[in-house]
Amino acid sequence: MSKRIKVSILVPCYNVQEYLSQCLDSLINQTLKEIEIIAINDGSTDNTLQILQDYAARDERIIIIDKPNEGYGKSMNRGLKEAHGKYIGIVESDDWAELDMFQELYELAEKNQVQAVKSAFYNYANGKSEKQEFLAASELDRVVDPKTDSSIFYYQPSIWSALYVRAFLEKYQIDFLESPGASYQDVGFNFKVWAMADRVWFTPRAFIHYRNDNAGSSVKSKGKVFCVCDEWENVETYLEKYPHLKECSACLRSHVKLGNYMWNLHRLEGKAQEAFRKRFAQEYAKLLCEKTLKRDCISTQGWLKMMRVLFPDSLKWKTLYWVQKITRPIITDVIKHNRKYWKVCFGLLPVRSVSAQAPSFVGEYK
Repeated sequence: MSKRIKVSILVPCYNVQEYLSQCLDSLINQTLKEIEIIAINDGSTDNTLQILQDYAARDERIIIIDKPNEGYGKSMNRGLKEAHGKYIGIVESDDWAELDMFQELYELAEKNQVQAVKSAFYNYANGKSEKQEFLAASELDRVVDPKTDSSIFYYQPSIWSALYVRAFLEKYQIDFLESPGASYQDVGFNFKVWAMADRVWFTPRAFIHYRNDNAGSSVKSKGKVFCVCDEWENVETYLEKYPHLKECSACLRSHVKLGNYMWNLHRLEGKAQEAFRKRFAQEYAKLLCEKTLKRDCISTQGWLKMMRVLFPDSLKWKTLYWVQKITRPIITDVIKHNRKYWKVCFGLLPVRSVSAQAPSFVGEYK
């Protein structure tokens, strides 16, 4: 049986009784029949397990892993260990797939002999699906090395709109951080895949309908203030094993990590937001002092936002931020044609000055 499995589809489940049938229907009816559907029930307290059992009784390709609630990372790693297919797919249990998704991705992977195939996807909300374009046309429908054509690092880590060679994941020990809950575990997995792959295929077709109207989605949680920091610590530890990625990872860290931190900062409120801002400021003040940030990898807007995080009471950075926000189209054009102008208007703080003002993190938010 395992020799005939082309794709193992991992479906992590936690209290999704409202959406699960739609998800499973889209999988058991895939045009690619040589699949296994590994559903990992993470201690659901609703009717999720019963729905899985009903479907498994009708389709032998559904394998149920029922375990106590341990979090998304442990669920996904358990699924990876149990998988038999040549390829790994991921479908969140409140989303659903077009019926030809895995047929199309599998054929692209086989034809082009790549380590991963990545597709566009649909954002679904209020009864409507809207396609999300993700890369420039020049990077689509050809074999790409993400470290050379690095745009994919800056795109939303939609790990469920892709297919991965299982042997590739195992070779480079690409798995999920087993932190509690379900917060940001896609960040580390996504980064590791693109950092280690040198043959990837990007297709403009969209297959997954990503649900944005699930009130219980973990992405909406304002708890777990520092989970994104845990993910990036895990990524940094992973990158230490591969010195040849040092230059590449420095630039990606400057852009991708900064974007993740900004997103987390703005989703939080009140004391939680201020606690995270202090942690954010401490980490990036240290990077500035150590000169390990690559300025060319950070946009002018991103740089000014970061400086406002480091120095929230600074009139200089407040003024420059709002000037940039109001006149951004003009400034962007000037920067593009004359980078010296940028240095005059938005010069970096001297490292000594940053060091003197570097904020300290005064304790974990509780």
